[in-house]
Amino acid sequence: MKKSILTIALSLVAASAGIGQEPASAERYSLGRAIQVALANSQTLEDAEFGLQFADQQVREAWSSVLPDISANFSYSRNLKLQELFLPARFLDPSAAPGEVVPIRVGTDNAWNATFAVSQPLFEVQAFIGVGAAGRFRALQQEVVRGTAQQVVSAVRQAYFDALLAVEDLRLIEQSIDRVRQTLDETRAMNRAGLVSDYDVLRLEVQLANLEANVRRAENAVEAGKRVLAVEMGIDLATPIALDGRLNEVDLEDPTRNDVANGELLGLAGVAGGDQVSYEQLVDVAERRRSDLRQLRSTILLDEARISVERAEFFPKLSVFSNYNVTAQENGSPSFFGESSNQRSTSAVAGLRVEVPIFRGFARSARLQQARAMMRQDEARLERALLDARHQVVTLLDNVQEARQRAASQRRAVAQAQRGFEIASAEYRAGLGSQLQITDAEVALRESEFNYARAVYD
Repeated sequence: MKKSILTIALSLVAASAGIGQEPASAERYSLGRAIQVALANSQTLEDAEFGLQFADQQVREAWSSVLPDISANFSYSRNLKLQELFLPARFLDPSAAPGEVVPIRVGTDNAWNATFAVSQPLFEVQAFIGVGAAGRFRALQQEVVRGTAQQVVSAVRQAYFDALLAVEDLRLIEQSIDRVRQTLDETRAMNRAGLVSDYDVLRLEVQLANLEANVRRAENAVEAGKRVLAVEMGIDLATPIALDGRLNEVDLEDPTRNDVANGELLGLAGVAGGDQVSYEQLVDVAERRRSDLRQLRSTILLDEARISVERAEFFPKLSVFSNYNVTAQENGSPSFFGESSNQRSTSAVAGLRVEVPIFRGFARSARLQQARAMMRQDEARLERALLDARHQVVTLLDNVQEARQRAASQRRAVAQAQRGFEIASAEYRAGLGSQLQITDAEVALRESEFNYARAVYD
């Protein structure tokens, strides 16, 4: 049994050679750079930006309803065979017999027509309100783009810290393997000297084999975390990634003691001074800055504009118009608009047009009530969202403060566990302690180190 366990342990040692070492070709990403790459590559954000472009063009379209409508058209026709009308012959010859008719050709071989028309709304409430509604829709789409960018950044930060936590788990397992392997070498030497039993050696070999068996799991977790980050950044999943920063080295109590990478982690996580901010301050910021709340407020403003547009259907419309028309006809070969002024005719007209809606069924009033109901629905959603936001912010601040306190206590626990492991190791080498004590001390050290990293992560 001892030989089998030793064989397994040695094979795992060979398989785990180079564990945690990043490939030389790995591209290094800080959290800030990862966010920049994600914002540049995000298809979700690109989709939101297309929505904003659509809203911009809707604003342009809305303005067209209050600007002049200018049009011109031109037509030419060639009569291959002129129409003939039959008239009483006496119209042309009074001496003609009664009932006699003669064919009269109507029209000419060539006919031209050109019209230039101008129309300008003077009073059209729906059009002017429509411009405002389109502007409010654009403001809503701008907030959608902003909110989408926030979601992209949050997803990258979450994936980045998840990957860092997985890297920390792998590092601690490797560190434990090194400590257990060193203790195993010392125990074997003591066993050969007759100071410890074979059972002590066997127990450490089993502990080492269990640790090495967890290395592959931790490696897979690291690779999975980096793949998730690659997906959020929009880069090739096969690209080797190296991350800046270490959770176990982050100092939450004095941020100035952190290096550049860990300082960036704290800054981009938004936790600087988080224990000095009151609930009321954070709730106030959330109510003003949260994109979901701002989108709901923009939606309510858009609903108000829709109500105004539906009301405008009950108002009359007033516009002015003017047309200028040129017509020409001639026989034979065509020349542009005839050869002489006798073959051309012009006309011009200007006027005022008033449309008064009288009755169109109940469609207008029904659409107005629909718009009002939609606004009341959105107002109820906003009220519920405000309550949810307050609850979330208060809960998150409680969690942050608890995690900070936990990190402070775990930082002291790491120092104590490190000292305990050193004492247990020294006593064991001096023959004053047992192998069980050193095993317990090593486990306690690994757990305290991971708990600190987890508190920083939280």
